[in-house]
Amino acid sequence: MLPEFKTDDPEGTKNSILKKIKKIREELPILLGKKERTYDRVIRPLNDLVQEMQIEFTVLAHLNSVKNSEQIQALYAEVLPEITAFYSDLGQNEELNLVYQEILKNENDTLNVPQKKVLQDAVTQFKLSGIGLPPEIKKRIQEIQVRLSDLGNQFSQNLLDATNSFELVLDRLEDVEGIPESDLNAAKTQDGKYRFTLHMPSYMAYMTHGPNRSIRESLYKAYTTRAPQNGKLIEDILLLRNELAKLLGYRHYVELSLATKVADSEKTVLKFLRDLAKQVRSIAEREFVDLSNFAKTLGIDSLRAYDAAFVSEKLMKSRFDFDEEETRPYFEKESVVSGTFQFLNKLFGLEFRKTSAQVWEEKVQVYDLYRSGKLLSRLYLDFESRKDKQGGAWMHDWHSRNRIANEEILPTAFVVCNFPVSTKDSPSLLKHRDVVTFFHEMGHALHHLCTKIEEPPVSGISGVEWDAVEFPSQFLENFATEAGVLKIFGRHYKTGETIPDSMIAKLKETKNFLSAMGIVRQLEFSLFDILIHEKNYTEEDVHSILQNVRKEVAVVIPPEYNRFQNGFSHIFAGGYAAGYYSYKWAEVMSADAFFAFVDKGIFDPELCNAYFTEILEKGGSENAMVLFRRLLGRDPEVGSLLKLYELKESY
Repeated sequence: MLPEFKTDDPEGTKNSILKKIKKIREELPILLGKKERTYDRVIRPLNDLVQEMQIEFTVLAHLNSVKNSEQIQALYAEVLPEITAFYSDLGQNEELNLVYQEILKNENDTLNVPQKKVLQDAVTQFKLSGIGLPPEIKKRIQEIQVRLSDLGNQFSQNLLDATNSFELVLDRLEDVEGIPESDLNAAKTQDGKYRFTLHMPSYMAYMTHGPNRSIRESLYKAYTTRAPQNGKLIEDILLLRNELAKLLGYRHYVELSLATKVADSEKTVLKFLRDLAKQVRSIAEREFVDLSNFAKTLGIDSLRAYDAAFVSEKLMKSRFDFDEEETRPYFEKESVVSGTFQFLNKLFGLEFRKTSAQVWEEKVQVYDLYRSGKLLSRLYLDFESRKDKQGGAWMHDWHSRNRIANEEILPTAFVVCNFPVSTKDSPSLLKHRDVVTFFHEMGHALHHLCTKIEEPPVSGISGVEWDAVEFPSQFLENFATEAGVLKIFGRHYKTGETIPDSMIAKLKETKNFLSAMGIVRQLEFSLFDILIHEKNYTEEDVHSILQNVRKEVAVVIPPEYNRFQNGFSHIFAGGYAAGYYSYKWAEVMSADAFFAFVDKGIFDPELCNAYFTEILEKGGSENAMVLFRRLLGRDPEVGSLLKLYELKESY
């Protein structure tokens, strides 16, 4: 069964969520009071009730991200504490915890693997909710969880409000000289001026191509000083997270975070990050020297952070005689989508059929996924940037695969990006990095949409360890530079010409341009994330830690006014707290799997099917490392990551 996405009554959605929470609270004692407390009589019905409520909450949460308004903000803010309190109450229910443990023990011989994982994960979560602790401690844990949820929402909303409140209008042609035509068309106002904002497509257009250095600095300063009030929120968030960790018996929040991940300790994570930094930092330093020397030829004697994108683009053009803008006519959005679907058909036998369904924005597209003629799931694509839409790109799961009273519930998911806006005069033309982003988010989507597991807590991306959840997304994005893939959809939007081999060669040459600098930047974020979660730190402490991490691993040192942390929503308003390292950790897995495919010519039927059945179909039903070993017969090797970035001195 596939549902319709309804946007016409958000107030009704909010009320329905609250009613469903009330219903679960009323049904739970009845379920727990059953004489025969089995998986099918207690756990499955409870999970079904929770899933029904979560489906409705996802609608409201999704609208808050893609169709933000004062009404949606208010409704979301009203229901969020109720949701948080509900899950906290559920996680602290002593009798429910005993039932989970009882069923896990009594039915161990008859439960299947996904069902055991549901129970094992739940028992772990009970511990993380404070089960068995005194009532006053449990009450405090719940208060903390509700408050943290509210603070994360405030953080995110402050960032969006700050992004929306800034614009820079330019009226001199010399200030926009060299900016690609498509970006200028997007920036052009009705009176012939040019409007630039802090939304990513607009911001990066000027930072990469804008000729006026002082304007670049103004934009950079506005971007890196957004939402200063988030500094105090960070202080409050860290204080509460560490209090929560200590109440649950952990030394600090890092230990709590790692309790549900593949990595076994903070020591393991820090060693992984610092070992990688040691292997690539010297290369990154040489890259920075090259960049600085080239900057001098442009009249920039001292390279600053706000020059980096501009000078990098100029150096890439000079060194490779290549301008990424030259590729955009070959990556028209609709062609990229249809071609990507062709590639996925060849890789996994998937068929994407466009369908008509209710959506929240007229440009949103909807596709039903089939394999071997069988309907699997539904995908929503929301590509173009809008003022009422959060920045960035993400995949959001809506329905999980399930079966209720013999009725099959099929998975659904949203892929959201912020690509250039199409107009009546110009289609949405993507940069190659946008194509990579689409492949990345499609990797997440396939992980959710292709599952065959019918237990929602471990179906699709649910139940996947956080430091492995990026494995399928990063795996798929690696194919976005392969010639055989690019030729499927790389067509000039005016002439129909296939993307030339010479251009693909340039893309491959430039893919790892300044890659060591990119790696140390991600390591900077990852180390910062771990270190600030070790103790209770003030706003000033947090900034000091970030500066020290930069001294340890960074090669581009930002100006003192930079407050990157106030916009780091991944860890303060998302799921990556003390877990941002997961991107690089999972990238080792994805690089290893990618080269296994490349070594067999990409489309090896046996390997393609093994990946589909062991990784995509299994979802979160087994430990991610177990599934990886089953796929390749060994543990992942970090050398594959260094090989991926062509850092030859290091592997």
